[in-house]
Amino acid sequence: MLRRDIVRPFMANRSNQLFKRAQRLIPGGVNSPVRAFGAVGGIPPFIQRARGAHIEDVDGRVYIDYVMSWGPMIHGHAPRELTQSIHATARNGTSFGAPTANEVELAALVCRLVPSIERVRFVNSGTEATMSALRVARAATGRNQVIKFAGCYHGHADSFLVQAGSGATTLGVPTSPGVSSATAAETLIASYNDLASVKDKFSNHRRSIAAIIVEPIAGNMGVIPPAPGFLEGLRTLAHRHGSLLIFDEVISGFRIGKGGAQKHYDVYPDLTCLGKIIGGGLPVGAYGGQAELMDQVSPSGPVYQAGTLSGNPLAMAAGVWAIKNLSGNLYRRLEKLGIKLASGLSEAARAAGVPLQVNGIGSVLTPFFTTEAVTDYISATASNTDSYAAFFRAMLAEGVYPPPSQFEGWFLSAAHTDKDIDRTVQAARKAMQAVHMKR
Repeated sequence: MLRRDIVRPFMANRSNQLFKRAQRLIPGGVNSPVRAFGAVGGIPPFIQRARGAHIEDVDGRVYIDYVMSWGPMIHGHAPRELTQSIHATARNGTSFGAPTANEVELAALVCRLVPSIERVRFVNSGTEATMSALRVARAATGRNQVIKFAGCYHGHADSFLVQAGSGATTLGVPTSPGVSSATAAETLIASYNDLASVKDKFSNHRRSIAAIIVEPIAGNMGVIPPAPGFLEGLRTLAHRHGSLLIFDEVISGFRIGKGGAQKHYDVYPDLTCLGKIIGGGLPVGAYGGQAELMDQVSPSGPVYQAGTLSGNPLAMAAGVWAIKNLSGNLYRRLEKLGIKLASGLSEAARAAGVPLQVNGIGSVLTPFFTTEAVTDYISATASNTDSYAAFFRAMLAEGVYPPPSQFEGWFLSAAHTDKDIDRTVQAARKAMQAVHMKR
């Protein structure tokens, strides 16, 4: 158990020292931009350990965690049987550059549980998965262009860093320098939940679009579920025009249910990208789909893709444990906790007179500081980020660790309890008052 009796000053000394040192050694002091707290202000606490639903920083301060490593930790931090599985695997070696039994077992689980996947290839990140899936789509269609949606983040491959979400939205950088104009020209931007914008792209680029790639539940401009008929419409448009439909389920895969968003909404893509939960908290990604498409991937076919650490034994062992321990009871319990948390945040905002819209599905949600419904990138970015920053800092001071960005999801886990939610809502009441005072 983490020590929750320790009280330390906010932005305490050792994290401050580590951040200053890190800034001299690592760009921005972090290895992923959102961790720098640029959107919310302050010094990021450096985390030294985690158990269950709680993390502890190097200054001894304990927080209820809603980042959960950005989604993979659906079973909570460091469940004993998971860490035992990793330890047992590591005793036999950490990497072989050769096939292992665990990657076959994990592949069988993925193919059995995700309806559209007949073959799957494991990689090391969600970025690798989406990049590789797009390569397959281009090879299969003989076309080069791709439709993506403003605010949807599909990793940091060049093709996707055009009006990207996640950290790019937080930093106000719609297109990263270093992405060539030729690459950017191959990426067509449509509006999430707006089929007319997709039809327009097909009208103007009839025979050049290889694929539509979409988060079936947007998660990187904050959580935004699909409007009724949106996913069905994408499937129809893609197939009508000889293009492929790619679902980026790096977040939603095994988070919404065992079959991901595609099973939840009964809409099935040609290719699916996975990550996060399928590695049990270790680096992992995967892409898969129909056998005829995936058989184009080397060595079966000519589409080259490889990776030194792909199918890493530790990640495969962790993923097998994580997926085998998912259950209907777990998803039902997480949904109840999600509803309770969303309701509590909404009530805390109403009591303080603070505009708030909470979007959520199952165990993931986002509170948006706005009066308007949030259905796409434009409505998401209309949220008051200054209010979110004030809210975040107040929550952190109360021992709750939300995402350090307005445009990210809050993740629940099997380790969160009703008591954790009650403490979070209590902290939110104080935090909303702080927001009200700054308005």
